[in-house]
Amino acid sequence: MPAMYKVRPLHSAGVLAEHLPSCMYALPNLHRAHGTAAPQEEVDPSLQALECRQEEILKRLYELKSAVDGLSKMIQTPDADFDVTNIIQTDEFSPLATNGADLDLMLGKDYGALKDVVINANPSLPPLSLLVIHSLLCERYKILSAVHTHSSVKSVPENLLKCFGEQTKQQPRHEYQLGFTLIWKDVPKPQMKFSIQTMCPIEGEGNIARFLFSLFGQKYNAVTSTLIDSWVDTAIFQLKEGSSKERGAVLRSMNAALGKSSWLVGNELTLADVVAWCALQQTGAANAAPANVQKWMKSCENLAPFSSVMKLLK
Repeated sequence: MPAMYKVRPLHSAGVLAEHLPSCMYALPNLHRAHGTAAPQEEVDPSLQALECRQEEILKRLYELKSAVDGLSKMIQTPDADFDVTNIIQTDEFSPLATNGADLDLMLGKDYGALKDVVINANPSLPPLSLLVIHSLLCERYKILSAVHTHSSVKSVPENLLKCFGEQTKQQPRHEYQLGFTLIWKDVPKPQMKFSIQTMCPIEGEGNIARFLFSLFGQKYNAVTSTLIDSWVDTAIFQLKEGSSKERGAVLRSMNAALGKSSWLVGNELTLADVVAWCALQQTGAANAAPANVQKWMKSCENLAPFSSVMKLLK
């Protein structure tokens, strides 16, 4: 039967065979002779830039880690071996018996008016540290002291009314350098002002003690100042207001510190000793204190400002 349609072939057999691939995928020759270099493949520039950036970041991270490791060895932690005793001993302390600071510079100059520090305190919990600092200030400056009772308090023990001793004003008011007025008042915590018009009250025994002690003009380095502040906070919040377990931990820390020096911070009396001694007296933990703490307490009590406060506790 003849074909209905006759179609002419598009490719001859020879032409079709020439255009067919010899293999499906081209692979490198694994059996290349030794010494023959492999053909160089082109590297994507963006990939190369990414690799360089990664190497730079890793290098900077390594340098940062080294810096952090170095700083971590300088930070004082409870478990660290870093001892700041040598740094404290190199700090120059000026004894409290030397000339005081410039009160006009610290408190502001008031022409014709006496600078008067006014403290409100509750007689049920007298701020002993402020009374000790008052006595120390009296050794440095001419202080006009006064004690008053606010109407919110019904009765005040006689010894607290005379906590500044017998005050006999023998000089005109303008001849004194500083006024120190204590008002027994029903307040939750001690409050202090020295300029009623220009400042808000300072609250808390520790904060007021810091302010008053600064009037001695003592200069400490950063490490010493930090340690003093730390001991003041520890004495107020853990030794005085903390649990029995916290008190025991503080007494052990004090005993260790006093085994290295005569005072809590360095070789001179600081605010840390004043606040810690007063806290021990008010908590009744003085009798159970370790040996080094007992020795330190006797050193404090040999000073007149401390011995005068001891009379208030009897």
